[in-house]
Amino acid sequence: MSKTVHRITIGEAPPSRLDKALARDVPEEAHLSRSRLSKLISEGAVAKDGVPLTDVKAKVAEGDTFDITVPDAVDVETLPEAIPLDIVFEDDDLLVVNKPAGMVVHPAPGSYSGTLVNALLHHFGGDLSGVGGEKRPGIVHRIDKDTSGLLVVAKSDAAHHGLADQFAAHTVERTYRALCYGVPDQGDPRLRGVKGVSFEPGNIIKVTTQLARHKTDRQRQAVLFHGGRHAVTRIRVIETFGRAAAEIYCNLETGRTHQIRVHAAHIGHALIGDPTYGGRRRLAADTPGADEAKASTRQALHAETLGFFHPVTKENLSFTSPIPDDMTALRAALAAM
Repeated sequence: MSKTVHRITIGEAPPSRLDKALARDVPEEAHLSRSRLSKLISEGAVAKDGVPLTDVKAKVAEGDTFDITVPDAVDVETLPEAIPLDIVFEDDDLLVVNKPAGMVVHPAPGSYSGTLVNALLHHFGGDLSGVGGEKRPGIVHRIDKDTSGLLVVAKSDAAHHGLADQFAAHTVERTYRALCYGVPDQGDPRLRGVKGVSFEPGNIIKVTTQLARHKTDRQRQAVLFHGGRHAVTRIRVIETFGRAAAEIYCNLETGRTHQIRVHAAHIGHALIGDPTYGGRRRLAADTPGADEAKASTRQALHAETLGFFHPVTKENLSFTSPIPDDMTALRAALAAM
Protein backbone atom coordinates (compact mmCIF):
# COMPACT_ATOMS: atom_id res chain seq x y z
CA MET A 1 0.00 0.00 0.00
CA SER A 2 1.39 3.42 -0.94
CA LYS A 3 1.74 6.05 1.76
CA THR A 4 2.27 9.77 2.20
CA VAL A 5 4.57 11.20 4.87
CA HIS A 6 3.88 14.67 6.26
CA ARG A 7 6.73 16.33 8.20
CA ILE A 8 5.35 18.78 10.75
CA THR A 9 7.39 21.24 12.82
CA ILE A 10 5.56 22.53 15.86
CA GLY A 11 5.14 26.30 16.00
CA GLU A 12 5.33 28.64 18.96
CA ALA A 13 3.20 28.27 22.09
CA PRO A 14 1.87 24.81 21.21
CA PRO A 15 -0.84 22.93 23.09
CA SER A 16 0.78 20.54 25.54
CA ARG A 17 -0.71 17.35 24.05
CA LEU A 18 0.67 15.73 20.90
CA ASP A 19 -2.73 15.26 19.22
CA LYS A 20 -3.77 18.86 19.83
CA ALA A 21 -0.43 20.29 18.70
CA LEU A 22 -0.45 18.29 15.48
CA ALA A 23 -4.08 19.21 14.80
CA ARG A 24 -3.16 22.87 15.14
CA ASP A 25 -0.08 22.81 12.94
CA VAL A 26 -0.80 20.20 10.27
CA PRO A 27 -1.39 21.93 6.89
CA GLU A 28 -5.00 22.20 5.74
CA GLU A 29 -4.29 20.34 2.51
CA ALA A 30 -3.36 17.22 4.51
CA HIS A 31 -7.05 16.89 5.53
CA LEU A 32 -6.20 15.39 8.91
CA SER A 33 -8.71 16.02 11.69
CA ARG A 34 -7.76 15.70 15.33
CA SER A 35 -9.67 12.40 15.60
CA ARG A 36 -7.84 11.07 12.54
CA LEU A 37 -4.51 12.17 14.01
CA SER A 38 -5.35 10.48 17.32
CA LYS A 39 -5.99 7.23 15.48
CA LEU A 40 -2.73 7.54 13.54
CA ILE A 41 -0.84 8.17 16.78
CA SER A 42 -2.37 5.10 18.42
CA GLU A 43 -1.39 3.06 15.37
CA GLY A 44 2.25 4.17 15.64
CA ALA A 45 2.10 6.22 12.46
CA VAL A 46 3.53 9.37 14.11
CA ALA A 47 7.26 9.40 14.82
CA LYS A 48 9.80 11.78 16.33
CA ASP A 49 13.42 11.24 15.30
CA GLY A 50 12.36 7.91 13.80
CA VAL A 51 10.79 6.66 17.04
CA PRO A 52 7.02 6.00 16.84
CA LEU A 53 4.84 7.65 19.48
CA THR A 54 1.58 6.07 20.57
CA ASP A 55 0.44 8.37 23.39
CA VAL A 56 -1.87 11.16 22.25
CA LYS A 57 -1.04 13.02 25.47
CA ALA A 58 2.72 12.97 24.85
CA LYS A 59 4.35 16.32 25.62
CA VAL A 60 5.52 18.53 22.77
CA ALA A 61 7.59 21.68 22.52
CA GLU A 62 8.09 24.42 19.99
CA GLY A 63 10.44 23.27 17.23
CA ASP A 64 9.72 19.55 17.65
CA THR A 65 9.49 17.77 14.30
CA PHE A 66 7.20 14.82 13.67
CA ASP A 67 6.69 12.55 10.68
CA ILE A 68 3.09 11.47 10.09
CA THR A 69 2.73 8.46 7.81
CA VAL A 70 -0.70 8.34 6.20
CA PRO A 71 -1.79 5.39 4.04
CA ASP A 72 -3.19 6.62 0.73
CA ALA A 73 -6.95 6.54 0.71
CA VAL A 74 -8.62 3.65 -1.01
CA ASP A 75 -10.79 4.88 -3.83
CA VAL A 76 -14.48 4.43 -3.17
CA GLU A 77 -16.49 3.95 -6.32
CA THR A 78 -18.95 6.78 -6.79
CA LEU A 79 -22.16 5.29 -8.11
CA PRO A 80 -24.86 7.00 -10.16
CA GLU A 81 -28.03 7.65 -8.20
CA ALA A 82 -31.42 8.69 -9.55
CA ILE A 83 -31.69 11.87 -7.49
CA PRO A 84 -33.86 14.65 -8.95
CA LEU A 85 -31.93 17.73 -10.06
CA ASP A 86 -33.19 21.28 -10.52
CA ILE A 87 -31.28 22.12 -13.71
CA VAL A 88 -31.28 25.81 -14.61
CA PHE A 89 -29.14 25.58 -17.77
CA GLU A 90 -27.34 22.87 -19.73
CA ASP A 91 -25.43 22.54 -22.98
CA ASP A 92 -22.65 20.28 -24.27
CA ASP A 93 -19.99 21.89 -22.07
CA LEU A 94 -21.54 22.82 -18.75
CA LEU A 95 -24.55 22.62 -16.49
CA VAL A 96 -25.95 25.04 -13.91
CA VAL A 97 -27.91 23.42 -11.10
CA ASN A 98 -29.92 24.78 -8.18
CA LYS A 99 -28.71 22.71 -5.20
CA PRO A 100 -31.11 22.17 -2.30
CA ALA A 101 -30.04 22.64 1.30
CA GLY A 102 -28.98 19.35 2.85
CA MET A 103 -27.22 17.97 -0.22
CA VAL A 104 -23.44 17.45 -0.08
CA VAL A 105 -21.70 18.47 -3.31
CA HIS A 106 -18.86 15.96 -3.40
CA PRO A 107 -18.50 12.45 -1.91
CA ALA A 108 -16.42 12.43 1.28
CA PRO A 109 -16.03 10.23 4.34
CA GLY A 110 -19.48 9.83 5.83
CA SER A 111 -21.21 11.07 2.66
CA TYR A 112 -20.48 8.64 -0.14
CA SER A 113 -24.04 8.64 -1.45
CA GLY A 114 -26.83 11.13 -1.96
CA THR A 115 -24.41 13.78 -3.18
CA LEU A 116 -24.65 16.11 -6.14
CA VAL A 117 -21.92 14.11 -7.89
CA ASN A 118 -23.94 10.89 -7.47
CA ALA A 119 -26.91 12.65 -9.06
CA LEU A 120 -24.80 14.09 -11.88
CA LEU A 121 -23.36 10.70 -12.74
CA HIS A 122 -26.89 9.40 -13.22
CA HIS A 123 -27.93 12.47 -15.20
CA PHE A 124 -24.92 12.16 -17.51
CA GLY A 125 -25.46 8.44 -18.03
CA GLY A 126 -22.97 7.31 -15.41
CA ASP A 127 -19.84 8.65 -17.07
CA LEU A 128 -18.00 11.87 -16.30
CA SER A 129 -14.55 10.35 -16.84
CA GLY A 130 -11.85 12.53 -18.30
CA VAL A 131 -13.28 15.95 -17.55
CA GLY A 132 -10.36 17.85 -16.06
CA GLY A 133 -8.38 14.62 -15.67
CA GLU A 134 -9.68 14.13 -12.13
CA LYS A 135 -11.15 11.14 -10.34
CA ARG A 136 -14.45 12.86 -9.69
CA PRO A 137 -14.43 15.64 -12.24
CA GLY A 138 -16.58 18.57 -13.21
CA ILE A 139 -16.89 20.29 -9.83
CA VAL A 140 -15.09 23.63 -10.07
CA HIS A 141 -16.59 25.20 -6.94
CA ARG A 142 -18.75 24.15 -4.02
CA ILE A 143 -21.27 25.47 -1.55
CA ASP A 144 -21.81 24.10 1.94
CA LYS A 145 -24.13 21.16 2.49
CA ASP A 146 -26.74 23.30 4.23
CA THR A 147 -26.44 26.27 1.87
CA SER A 148 -28.84 26.25 -1.07
CA GLY A 149 -28.42 27.74 -4.51
CA LEU A 150 -26.55 27.86 -7.80
CA LEU A 151 -23.55 25.82 -8.90
CA VAL A 152 -21.91 25.45 -12.31
CA VAL A 153 -20.52 22.04 -13.31
CA ALA A 154 -18.12 21.38 -16.18
CA LYS A 155 -18.90 18.65 -18.74
CA SER A 156 -15.86 19.05 -20.99
CA ASP A 157 -12.14 19.67 -20.61
CA ALA A 158 -12.45 23.10 -22.19
CA ALA A 159 -15.21 24.08 -19.79
CA HIS A 160 -13.38 22.67 -16.78
CA HIS A 161 -10.17 24.60 -17.46
CA GLY A 162 -11.98 27.77 -18.54
CA LEU A 163 -14.23 27.88 -15.49
CA ALA A 164 -11.39 27.03 -13.13
CA ASP A 165 -9.39 29.96 -14.54
CA GLN A 166 -12.30 32.35 -13.95
CA PHE A 167 -12.75 31.21 -10.36
CA ALA A 168 -9.00 31.53 -9.76
CA ALA A 169 -9.05 35.07 -11.18
CA HIS A 170 -12.09 35.97 -9.01
CA THR A 171 -14.05 37.13 -12.06
CA VAL A 172 -17.10 34.96 -11.43
CA GLU A 173 -20.07 36.92 -10.07
CA ARG A 174 -21.47 35.25 -6.95
CA THR A 175 -24.09 36.92 -4.80
CA TYR A 176 -25.74 35.29 -1.81
CA ARG A 177 -28.85 36.29 0.09
CA ALA A 178 -28.87 35.71 3.84
CA LEU A 179 -30.70 36.49 7.06
CA CYS A 180 -28.53 37.59 9.97
CA TYR A 181 -28.86 38.51 13.62
CA GLY A 182 -28.93 42.26 14.22
CA VAL A 183 -28.48 44.98 11.61
CA PRO A 184 -25.05 45.65 10.07
CA ASP A 185 -24.85 49.45 10.01
CA GLN A 186 -22.06 51.65 8.72
CA GLY A 187 -22.89 54.13 11.48
CA ASP A 188 -22.42 51.57 14.25
CA PRO A 189 -19.33 52.64 16.29
CA ARG A 190 -18.76 49.04 17.35
CA LEU A 191 -18.64 47.87 13.74
CA ARG A 192 -16.20 50.64 12.85
CA GLY A 193 -13.85 49.24 15.46
CA VAL A 194 -13.83 45.69 14.08
CA LYS A 195 -10.50 44.82 12.48
CA GLY A 196 -10.76 44.05 8.78
CA VAL A 197 -13.92 46.11 8.25
CA SER A 198 -14.06 49.02 5.82
CA PHE A 199 -16.87 50.85 4.05
CA GLU A 200 -17.69 51.51 0.40
CA PRO A 201 -20.31 53.68 -1.34
CA GLY A 202 -23.80 52.23 -1.52
CA ASN A 203 -23.87 51.23 2.16
CA ILE A 204 -21.53 48.35 1.49
CA ILE A 205 -19.57 46.84 4.36
CA LYS A 206 -16.33 45.27 3.15
CA VAL A 207 -14.73 42.54 5.26
CA THR A 208 -11.10 41.72 4.44
CA THR A 209 -9.24 39.07 6.44
CA GLN A 210 -7.24 35.89 6.11
CA LEU A 211 -9.01 32.59 6.76
CA ALA A 212 -7.57 29.28 7.92
CA ARG A 213 -8.70 26.20 9.75
CA HIS A 214 -9.34 26.79 13.44
CA LYS A 215 -6.41 25.75 15.63
CA THR A 216 -8.41 23.41 17.84
CA ASP A 217 -11.59 22.68 15.86
CA ARG A 218 -10.65 21.46 12.40
CA GLN A 219 -14.26 21.59 11.19
CA ARG A 220 -14.31 25.38 11.56
CA GLN A 221 -12.57 28.26 9.84
CA ALA A 222 -11.00 31.10 11.78
CA VAL A 223 -10.26 34.74 11.00
CA LEU A 224 -6.57 35.62 10.88
CA PHE A 225 -4.59 38.66 9.83
CA HIS A 226 -1.31 36.86 9.22
CA GLY A 227 -1.06 33.59 7.33
CA GLY A 228 -4.07 31.75 6.01
CA ARG A 229 -5.78 32.63 2.75
CA HIS A 230 -6.94 36.07 1.62
CA ALA A 231 -10.74 36.48 1.84
CA VAL A 232 -12.97 39.43 0.89
CA THR A 233 -16.74 39.66 1.38
CA ARG A 234 -19.00 42.64 0.68
CA ILE A 235 -22.25 42.91 2.63
CA ARG A 236 -25.22 45.16 1.93
CA VAL A 237 -28.42 45.36 3.95
CA ILE A 238 -31.60 44.82 1.91
CA GLU A 239 -34.20 45.07 4.65
CA THR A 240 -34.25 45.36 8.42
CA PHE A 241 -36.61 43.69 10.88
CA GLY A 242 -36.50 46.15 13.75
CA ARG A 243 -33.02 45.88 15.23
CA ALA A 244 -33.34 42.13 15.73
CA ALA A 245 -32.43 40.88 12.26
CA ALA A 246 -31.72 41.87 8.68
CA GLU A 247 -31.84 40.51 5.18
CA ILE A 248 -28.48 41.00 3.45
CA TYR A 249 -26.73 40.53 0.13
CA CYS A 250 -23.24 39.05 0.33
CA ASN A 251 -20.93 39.35 -2.66
CA LEU A 252 -17.87 37.11 -2.80
CA GLU A 253 -14.64 38.51 -4.19
CA THR A 254 -12.90 35.32 -3.08
CA GLY A 255 -14.42 31.93 -2.36
CA ARG A 256 -13.01 30.35 0.79
CA THR A 257 -14.56 27.60 2.89
CA HIS A 258 -17.43 28.99 5.04
CA GLN A 259 -16.34 32.51 4.03
CA ILE A 260 -19.66 34.35 4.35
CA ARG A 261 -20.57 32.54 7.56
CA VAL A 262 -17.22 33.32 9.18
CA HIS A 263 -17.16 36.95 8.08
CA ALA A 264 -20.75 37.55 9.22
CA ALA A 265 -19.89 36.17 12.65
CA HIS A 266 -16.65 38.18 12.74
CA ILE A 267 -18.53 41.46 12.41
CA GLY A 268 -21.04 40.42 15.08
CA HIS A 269 -23.91 39.49 12.75
CA ALA A 270 -23.87 35.70 12.48
CA LEU A 271 -26.36 34.10 10.11
CA ILE A 272 -29.63 32.95 11.62
CA GLY A 273 -29.64 29.18 12.12
CA ASP A 274 -25.88 28.76 11.70
CA PRO A 275 -24.98 25.86 14.01
CA THR A 276 -21.23 26.37 13.68
CA TYR A 277 -20.67 30.12 13.82
CA GLY A 278 -23.91 31.36 15.40
CA GLY A 279 -22.92 30.27 18.88
CA ARG A 280 -25.78 30.48 21.36
CA ARG A 281 -27.21 33.60 19.78
CA ARG A 282 -31.01 33.61 19.54
CA LEU A 283 -33.76 36.10 18.84
CA ALA A 284 -35.59 37.29 21.93
CA ALA A 285 -38.54 35.00 22.67
CA ASP A 286 -41.10 37.79 22.11
CA THR A 287 -39.60 38.77 18.72
CA PRO A 288 -41.70 37.88 15.67
CA GLY A 289 -39.93 35.04 13.87
CA ALA A 290 -38.17 33.80 17.02
CA ASP A 291 -39.89 30.41 16.90
CA GLU A 292 -39.14 29.98 13.21
CA ALA A 293 -35.51 30.98 13.70
CA LYS A 294 -35.11 28.59 16.61
CA ALA A 295 -36.60 25.76 14.54
CA SER A 296 -34.28 26.43 11.60
CA THR A 297 -32.12 23.42 10.78
CA ARG A 298 -29.56 25.27 8.67
CA GLN A 299 -27.90 28.63 8.14
CA ALA A 300 -30.16 31.08 6.30
CA LEU A 301 -27.88 31.39 3.27
CA HIS A 302 -28.74 31.01 -0.41
CA ALA A 303 -26.50 31.32 -3.50
CA GLU A 304 -28.86 33.55 -5.44
CA THR A 305 -26.93 34.77 -8.47
CA LEU A 306 -24.13 33.27 -10.55
CA GLY A 307 -22.50 34.95 -13.53
CA PHE A 308 -19.56 34.00 -15.75
CA PHE A 309 -18.34 33.87 -19.33
CA HIS A 310 -19.11 30.63 -21.10
CA PRO A 311 -15.62 29.13 -21.48
CA VAL A 312 -16.37 27.80 -24.99
CA THR A 313 -18.93 30.14 -26.59
CA LYS A 314 -17.61 33.22 -24.70
CA GLU A 315 -21.20 34.27 -24.02
CA ASN A 316 -21.81 36.24 -20.85
CA LEU A 317 -24.15 34.10 -18.74
CA SER A 318 -26.03 35.12 -15.61
CA PHE A 319 -28.49 33.09 -13.54
CA THR A 320 -30.75 33.83 -10.59
CA SER A 321 -32.39 31.40 -8.16
CA PRO A 322 -35.33 32.47 -5.98
CA ILE A 323 -34.84 31.97 -2.26
CA PRO A 324 -36.24 28.61 -1.09
CA ASP A 325 -39.39 28.07 0.91
CA ASP A 326 -37.74 27.76 4.34
CA MET A 327 -35.99 31.12 4.03
CA THR A 328 -39.11 32.71 2.55
CA ALA A 329 -41.14 31.54 5.55
CA LEU A 330 -38.52 32.77 8.02
CA ARG A 331 -38.32 36.13 6.29
CA ALA A 332 -42.13 36.48 6.35
CA ALA A 333 -42.20 35.71 10.07
CA LEU A 334 -39.50 38.31 10.77
CA ALA A 335 -41.34 40.88 8.64
CA ALA A 336 -44.36 40.62 10.95
CA MET A 337 -42.59 42.69 13.62
